[in-house]
Amino acid sequence: MSILRRDFSNHDELKQYLAALFPGASGPFSPTPGGRRAAEQALIQIQPVRYGASRNYLDGAVTRLSPYIRHGVTPLPEVLRQAGEQAGRLTRIFKFVQELAWRDYYRRVHYAVGDGIWQDREPYKSGHPAESYAPELPADIERGETGLACMDGFATDLAATGYLHNHARMWVAAYVVHWRRVAWQAGARWFLRHLLDGDPASNNLSWQWVASTFAGKPYIFNRENLERYTRGSYCRDCPRRRDCPFDAPYEELERRLFG
Repeated sequence: MSILRRDFSNHDELKQYLAALFPGASGPFSPTPGGRRAAEQALIQIQPVRYGASRNYLDGAVTRLSPYIRHGVTPLPEVLRQAGEQAGRLTRIFKFVQELAWRDYYRRVHYAVGDGIWQDREPYKSGHPAESYAPELPADIERGETGLACMDGFATDLAATGYLHNHARMWVAAYVVHWRRVAWQAGARWFLRHLLDGDPASNNLSWQWVASTFAGKPYIFNRENLERYTRGSYCRDCPRRRDCPFDAPYEELERRLFG
């Protein structure tokens, strides 16, 4: 069994080594650095108190720790301990602790059901039968060619960086499943092909939460919600801003999507 090199004088040398080792791989190198040292630097820079108030904004105080948590470089107890030391008491960082708890819960579900995370845990609550959802992801979504600036931007970022803000992941999942009527499994496979933090448990069960096969109702969003949390960065120049499929009150969107 061959052992990968671990000593490099700089990042460019590492990239050259990996390019030679995997000549068939496509896409750019992610800007996220790997290793324990990078994880420790990211950990000491978290802002758990600000996180609770701003985490839904794409420019909010998110931690970017997920790749290190996913690959076991930074265990959840260490993250919780660091956050508690910064905040003084855990009651000040309830939302931060809650997100760690969700990740732990998804891991436990995965442990209990195994490959069952690829199956609908519950029936869809959308009013549509499971067989009405397309099994494959449409090419225009994956290529970022839908004409919707937000969805195309998110698809491009996903492929280029291996990362998406959690709120963007929810919007993309809702668009794929509810607006395009595609089975959540197709979207989950797409994400796992690109995400550096692509943990099957959190990924699949979050897609199921959006789809409503692991939740009490489908998750949807509207243009007002997206504009607010992206600070309008996509909508102002969107080619489809005049016929935006998300531009309606929630009651109207529910009627259109679910009947």
